Amino acid sequence: MTRQSPIILDVSTDTVIAAIADSTRRRLLDALREEDGQPVASLTDCVAPLGRHVVLKHIRVLEDADLVVTHKVGRQRFCYLNAVPIVQLAERWIDDFGARTASGLTALKRELEGRA
Repeated sequence: MTRQSPIILDVSTDTVIAAIADSTRRRLLDALREEDGQPVASLTDCVAPLGRHVVLKHIRVLEDADLVVTHKVGRQRFCYLNAVPIVQLAERWIDDFGARTASGLTALKRELEGRA
């Protein structure tokens, strides 16, 4: 019996998944996708009736996951979408499943053509 190496969890992947699991954070990301570089006040309007402090907490979670980058100008904090972690997540998981499906369909095609 061979011993398998332990699975190493990618903390950043877990952080991204946890960040996008919340519907409020997804709404904030959708708002930034529609119009990038919005101030926190505008994002607060997008998720009303939530207050500014709650929105700032959500933005901090998105920043920790590298999904949002903020830039402060005077008293305003502008938020910018960074889609790279989501693309990396898709490449790691979704594309892998697509490749498995494609190889399974190719094997099925060969088998069916072999019977003909």
